[in-house]
Amino acid sequence: MTHDVLPESAIAFKAGAADWRDAVRASGDLLVASGATTDEYTDAMIAAVEELGPYMVIAPGFALAHARPSEAVRRTGLSWVTLAEPVEFGSASNDPVDLVVGLASRDHDAHIQVMSKLAGVLANADTLARLRASTDPAEIRAALLGE
Repeated sequence: MTHDVLPESAIAFKAGAADWRDAVRASGDLLVASGATTDEYTDAMIAAVEELGPYMVIAPGFALAHARPSEAVRRTGLSWVTLAEPVEFGSASNDPVDLVVGLASRDHDAHIQVMSKLAGVLANADTLARLRASTDPAEIRAALLGE
């Protein structure tokens, strides 16, 4: 993955979110601000949870906000949002969520490539705990992008 997949402008710490929609919107807004997506992609991420339930809460406290590849994706991108206060997504086993990573990809292959890299990094409990506590964008980027 290249450095433009996760620019510093797509990283936020201690963001406020009243509910899961706000949390997903925070990650989507960063994807939009970085130029990776349009607002329609953020709407699609929210609609996916409304339709399919909290499937994107993939680990305790961790949501991977994403939607299907579409024209609303300009380029592959990630966002990283830690929340000031955890929110409930409705996941019996993994709520509440305090970390939302947004993922946008233009096609299935890019989606799988980014998911694989992300899973490898975040599967390590020590690394994930360190990154959750970090307020250093460079540390987040180094861990996720191998910089």
